[in-house]
Amino acid sequence: MTPHAVEPEALKTTLAALLGDKARSIHVVREEVTLTVSAADYLEVMRTLRDAPTSRFEQLIDLCGMDYQAYGDGLWEGQRFAAVVHLLSVTHNHRVRVRVFCPEDDFPVLPSVIGLWAAANWYEREAFDLYGIVFEGHDDLRRILTDYGFIGHPFRKDFPLSGHVEMRYDAERQRVIYEPVTIEPREITPRIIREDNYGGLH
Repeated sequence: MTPHAVEPEALKTTLAALLGDKARSIHVVREEVTLTVSAADYLEVMRTLRDAPTSRFEQLIDLCGMDYQAYGDGLWEGQRFAAVVHLLSVTHNHRVRVRVFCPEDDFPVLPSVIGLWAAANWYEREAFDLYGIVFEGHDDLRRILTDYGFIGHPFRKDFPLSGHVEMRYDAERQRVIYEPVTIEPREITPRIIREDNYGGLH
């Protein structure tokens, strides 16, 4: 029989007691617990969350990158890149979101957690591909979604919407070729037509 889910505030108290000062912050918003840790403590905290009897987060559900460059309309003063991990405890029927910021914006690096959860493998590759976050200790860190030779990381806030190059099949050369982008950025303003008595309104 599955146990009842742990109340978020109770989980917050449990995590605070378990992690002490390694928990930089623990917030409950919309009944979801978010734990923020430093990059230096990240691997140790994740191992504790997996193994400690009071937490027992056996499953890594998701891991994704984040770019806070334009967060809060430019008022954000923290580090730019972060990884966000969602963990599930089947034993205790509770979940937690763990957020860790990369210490350097120019070359974002975090420890890999594939030694703790094998499921992190492709997720870390995705965060590397789309955000450029390097996961130290990952044994196969290569692009997973973008094409071979792709330049840049398309989910970064400063990546151009049209990209840098476009590709197409060239019938004469009988191969795919890359060319400079020919799309011109434009602003699309919807055309609004007002009709008399539209929808029965006067």
